[in-house]
Amino acid sequence: MKGDYGYGKMQNVVTSMDYERLLCSTGPYEGEILRPSDKKHPHKTAWIQCVGSRRVTPGDNSYCSAVCCTYTQKQVILTKDHDAGAECTIFHNDIRSYGKDFERFYQRAENLPGVRFIRSYVSIGKEIQESKNVTIRYATTEDGVKEEEFDLVVLSVGLNPPADYEDLADKFGIELNSHGFCKAIPSNPLSTTRPGIFVSGAFQGPTDIPESVFTASGAGSQCGELLDYRRGKLTQERIYPPEKDVSREEPRIGVFVCHCGANIGRVVSVPSTVEYALTLPHVVYAQEQLFSCASNCAKEITDIIKEKGLNRVIVAACSPRTLEPLFRDTLREAGINQYYFEMANIREHNSWVHSKEKEEATQKAKDIIRMSVARACHLEPLQELDLPVNKTALVVGGGVSGMTCALSIANQGHEVFLVEKNKDLGGMARRIHYTLDGRDVQAYLRDLVEKVYRHPSVHVYTDATITEATGYVGNFVTKVNSERGVEEIKHGAAVIAIGADIYKPTEYLYGEDDRVITHLELEERISKGDEKIISAESLVMIQCVGCRNEDRNYCSRICCSVSIKNALKLKEINPLMDIYILYRDMMTYGFSEDYYREASNREVKFIRYDPLDKPLVETVKEGGTSRLRIAVTDYILGKKLAIDADCLALAAAVIPSAGAKEVAGLFKVSLGPDDFFKEAHVKLKPVEFAADGVYLCGMAQYPKHMPEAISQAYGAAGRVLTLLSHDTVIASGSVCEVDQKKCTGCGACISACTYDAIEFRETRQGKKAVVNPVICKGDGLCNARCPTGAITLKHFTDAELLSQIDAALGDV
Repeated sequence: MKGDYGYGKMQNVVTSMDYERLLCSTGPYEGEILRPSDKKHPHKTAWIQCVGSRRVTPGDNSYCSAVCCTYTQKQVILTKDHDAGAECTIFHNDIRSYGKDFERFYQRAENLPGVRFIRSYVSIGKEIQESKNVTIRYATTEDGVKEEEFDLVVLSVGLNPPADYEDLADKFGIELNSHGFCKAIPSNPLSTTRPGIFVSGAFQGPTDIPESVFTASGAGSQCGELLDYRRGKLTQERIYPPEKDVSREEPRIGVFVCHCGANIGRVVSVPSTVEYALTLPHVVYAQEQLFSCASNCAKEITDIIKEKGLNRVIVAACSPRTLEPLFRDTLREAGINQYYFEMANIREHNSWVHSKEKEEATQKAKDIIRMSVARACHLEPLQELDLPVNKTALVVGGGVSGMTCALSIANQGHEVFLVEKNKDLGGMARRIHYTLDGRDVQAYLRDLVEKVYRHPSVHVYTDATITEATGYVGNFVTKVNSERGVEEIKHGAAVIAIGADIYKPTEYLYGEDDRVITHLELEERISKGDEKIISAESLVMIQCVGCRNEDRNYCSRICCSVSIKNALKLKEINPLMDIYILYRDMMTYGFSEDYYREASNREVKFIRYDPLDKPLVETVKEGGTSRLRIAVTDYILGKKLAIDADCLALAAAVIPSAGAKEVAGLFKVSLGPDDFFKEAHVKLKPVEFAADGVYLCGMAQYPKHMPEAISQAYGAAGRVLTLLSHDTVIASGSVCEVDQKKCTGCGACISACTYDAIEFRETRQGKKAVVNPVICKGDGLCNARCPTGAITLKHFTDAELLSQIDAALGDV
């Protein structure tokens, strides 16, 4: 791309990767955004989208790189965090906010003061010699051609295949697609053309982080299917030294302050913080580390615990969410109970939010460490529970993702119970007949259903209802009511794959005129050869029906590609048909862009409409013939168009399953703001719930294309196997406990607990609350609600927390 848009020729034209480094605390200017030409802060910055992607010239990348729109929005938000007065302009074509919560993220960026999104093709004008500013020429429908000057221009570059992709393919004997990415088997997007070799992440094609994570897990699951006979034969159990009882010893605290590269060190004065820590009561050792999470630093902590006789350890670094288990392990390696560890978050709670207040941030780091030291003096040793694991899995939902997940688990030696609410397996796929690349979905579905029914380890329950789900990770009990009667299924893991539903439109005359149908109904009628459809002279499609609005503030992801698929199929059958697609932004990300281009080349007409000026649909009679008339404003022509159509197809939104709330309640899992199931972490745990032992895949998580649903199903199976391949699972020692002498049996704790971990039991003193430590998640809701203070949350006792408050207040 050297030379594109002045890159490499103009000093203040940088790529998005260059800009990412400027934003990074470990970058060339330690997180300060400075122009290459004069090292000054740019006030007015422009981003140009689709650089190196969506090209029409031969030899260039014709595909959409899928991630650029959202990473640009992220960079804009971070730029505004650095400089609230910065002016940010994004020149774009379509805004492809197709992912989960992407639409809200786009709106967040768009609504920031000083941020403009301008839909326009652009060209670089010139570099002004005196200031080194760069001019951009662009055109809008309102103002025509304009030229504007910017301090810095960022090129949002796309994704290419790896530089050595041809050599890589030759070495492994796999085929590549026309774009240089790995060619996948259509029915299994994680398989390559060579059996036994699988693919994940961006080598499949441009993809985002969540997809990269669950495809990696999915590829691992498919490897597990082939290597199951070797499972457990090469593993060695880790042996820790005997744990010393230090509960009666005076606290001897060690403090390790992490630079986190420059994330902490560029803001907080780490050396002075270490010196301060040494002045605190019971601190006998303190030092700084560049990266405390590095393996050499973790071993150093273990060695110093032994050498200095430490019995409490504090690491002042980042959030405990990701790395606390690693640091706890350093104590176990030294023979100390892991709950004598305390983590002081001086990154997320300090350096990241006070990056411009270095002196105050250093003082706050000292305050946080002082509070942690006070708490560490009150820490107590706790023991975790080893729980047996039932090796059986339950999959709720018999669509493509549910069946795929069940088969992958079963192929690795585990019994699977597959529960489907309908009489037939298949889910939404029963209404889909062909894919964008021409595959026969019904043939694939018949083969998949046959594999499920023939597999000896898969037990299918159709026309089934789940009436109760109890238990905990490794040991669940689910009651299922089906044609077999009521049965109790005992299982170690559960997968939620209940799919999604389709919105039933109330607009555009749907339900009033039988010529107005949904895109699914259109596909069904095309596949049946309906003469009214395939012989039509004119057909109009309207996108974003029922979504990207106040009621459903998300993109349904699949609709644009489905409309293009149907348009191409109709053009194949009837090339003379006039087809119009009325859209807001075409979400043909990845390789789907090629089909968008093909549809345009085959004279499918695309007309963009504004959500504030939606198309109007009415029936008109001319010459005794009734026709549908769709009025829409064409912003390119600057005119209102009236299109007469024989048929109108509505791209109806994908909406959460009607049973989502009920299933969420049964399995104690969460729903997101749009009522799709909420994963534990969108990037780190995209197929897991916060509730241990319960997993997620398919359209229940969010709308997705069939290959994506299949990949995620394998990903969920991979995570299930990480649980079921163990004989035991560990439950935390940080759980609640009831002092029955103080308990009055009021039940406030039971109503507060979202995991059903508390129940009443009859005792000699009457009805008392009892906590099941296996189910308890230690969230503290119950002990906060208890009016008599009868409940204690271990590891977060009153003494520990109050000591922190006292330390925070100091001499105040």
